[in-house]
Amino acid sequence: MRIIRKNPERKSFLPDEEADLTRIESLIKKYASKKGSMIPILQGVQEIFGYIPKSSINLISAETGMSESDIFGVITFYSQFRLYPVGKHIIKVCHGTACHVQNADGITTALMNELGVEDGKTTDDRLFTLESVACLGCCSLAPVMMIDGETYGKLSGEKAVKIVREIKKNDNI
Repeated sequence: MRIIRKNPERKSFLPDEEADLTRIESLIKKYASKKGSMIPILQGVQEIFGYIPKSSINLISAETGMSESDIFGVITFYSQFRLYPVGKHIIKVCHGTACHVQNADGITTALMNELGVEDGKTTDDRLFTLESVACLGCCSLAPVMMIDGETYGKLSGEKAVKIVREIKKNDNI
């Protein structure tokens, strides 16, 4: 299986991008005094920014009284949360058993070559993020990838690249 969670060459653990925190102030106020509010707050922040900026963790902590380490612990525990900006289009390549035996590695490699990114990374133009996932639940269509919630099955590396090129072409129109 190709799921990679660590990236040892990363120089800074979290990006230093500036985020407009005024966009999340009302969200934090809505939940600040409610018990069990951490996950809804984090989901809201990610909905607004597409990921959870480092500066938002500081603000959430200051406004709710939750410790930064507790917030970070929740973010890193749940795979739904992201600490890095993602592309406009998220490509998920299934590497479950059915897809794995049908050459999911070849699809991921072809997409990495086409996009010029490693698995788990986002293109410099932030158009695509490429992710290997454990299973998409479409085993009868193996090998499968999903882009923006749309499933593509019975793929080869060549077919996957063709789909991505078409999306890129349509975005440039």
